[in-house]
Amino acid sequence: MLEDTGERVIPEYMKPMNKLLLEHIARYQFVLNFVKGRVLDLSCGSGFGTHLIAKDKQSNVDEVIGVDIDPKIIKYAKSTYYHPKSFFQVEDAIDEKLVNKLGLFDTIVSFETLEHIEQEEKILSNYYSLLKKGGTVVISTPFGKGRGIPCGSPFHVHQLTPEEFYSLFDRYSQQEFYCQKGVLIEPFQKDRNYPLGIAVCTK
Repeated sequence: MLEDTGERVIPEYMKPMNKLLLEHIARYQFVLNFVKGRVLDLSCGSGFGTHLIAKDKQSNVDEVIGVDIDPKIIKYAKSTYYHPKSFFQVEDAIDEKLVNKLGLFDTIVSFETLEHIEQEEKILSNYYSLLKKGGTVVISTPFGKGRGIPCGSPFHVHQLTPEEFYSLFDRYSQQEFYCQKGVLIEPFQKDRNYPLGIAVCTK
């Protein structure tokens, strides 16, 4: 049995109408519009999203690699989800040698990761370094009071403001920003308050 951190999304352990589960499924359904080629699911957790991508987009992807720092969750992913185009391995998202270990990707997916990382610049550097020229990265994070300000979750370093989050991607040639409320994902609108943001950026 996996330890319950209050943050994990493990469909087999959750009720079908669980709000957290539905929101995560909505994000992975959203990202299906962008994935192609070689795909990295960075901080993949239980692996259900990695599997979803491999299964639903098998004609568009070469392989989907799910990476997480937790050996127990990767063991669970390997034992629970199988697809000939999906693979799981234990790695640290801020490892400076990650590109040497994994190579380059056409698509990177990284949901609910930034808020856990104190060394923000390292993961931002890895997103960029791991992405092929012309590739797409899709990143989500919950919004909050801002960088360096404690938030309500004991699992988060902090939660960025929308302005802080959207300013992280200037180095990319193209950026599109979306927001999510429940299962609804729509283009960012300044006059609305959203609990979570999504960046879709092209290198």
